[in-house]
Amino acid sequence: MSSSPDNSEQEQEKHVLVPIAENSEEIETTCITDTLTRCGATVVVASVQPDGELMCKMSRGVKMVADITIEEAAKKEWDLIVLPGGMPGAAHLRDCKTLVKMLEKQSADNKKYGAVCAAPAIALAANNLLPKDGVATCYPAPNFRSAIENAVDDEVVVNGNCITSKGPGTSLKFALQLGEELFGKEKADEIAAQMLVTR
Repeated sequence: MSSSPDNSEQEQEKHVLVPIAENSEEIETTCITDTLTRCGATVVVASVQPDGELMCKMSRGVKMVADITIEEAAKKEWDLIVLPGGMPGAAHLRDCKTLVKMLEKQSADNKKYGAVCAAPAIALAANNLLPKDGVATCYPAPNFRSAIENAVDDEVVVNGNCITSKGPGTSLKFALQLGEELFGKEKADEIAAQMLVTR
């Protein structure tokens, strides 16, 4: 079956990195990884643990094993890097110098990146990684919202190549939007229908 030039980009393999740490939020992490895999992406989870440990105990006690370390991930190119929230998981992501350099490169290369819950405020804003106009969303706690210059109440915000969302309850909508950014609206709607999600 031949593909037209208009959708050839959407049919190319997409590589997604999801960095995690101790106390990252497990619902957000799983929604992102599961939904983007369903969309057709190759999703890799990377641990930012300083000791190279792949096992991370998430914010509600679920133990998740990453595929690779963040140092290994830094050697590769990614179509999308997306950060789950959770505290202090988001702070661990913020403090990972390797990850911050990767996100800076992602932004400079005009490639997509995103964050949900605490991560837009704690990891992105703290490292000057939000778009210049500062428009983004995050978990609606005052200490998070005050870190974002132009915080909005939308469940998902697409601001150029930066996509942000509010928290566990918006994670499926967020993940489907990420799928749309990579593969187009038709694919995202198809996956949403299969998952019984109304977009």
